[in-house]
Amino acid sequence: MEETKVRVRAFLARYLQNYDLQDDQDIFSLGFINSLFAMQLVLFVEKDFGVDVNNEDLDIDNFRTINAIAALVERKSTHQTQRAS
Repeated sequence: MEETKVRVRAFLARYLQNYDLQDDQDIFSLGFINSLFAMQLVLFVEKDFGVDVNNEDLDIDNFRTINAIAALVERKSTHQTQRAS
C-alpha cells in the first residue's frame, strides 16, 4: 500500500504545490479541491491504478485523504483480481 500512497501523493503534489500534505489530512477541508479536480482525481485513480471506480465508490470519504484513496485502490485491486480468477 505504501507504493500506492507514494503515487497518490505525487499526483496531489502537482496540484497542491508548496503544501506538505499528510497521509491522514482531509484534502477537501483544505479548500484546494473543487468538483473539477475531484473528477480528475477519480480519473487518475482509474487510469493510473487500472481500477474501475463505480457509482457506489463515489463517496467523498473514499477520496478525503491519501490513506482513504490508497485503501480504495487496494480494495478495488483485490476485488478485480479475485473476479478475474
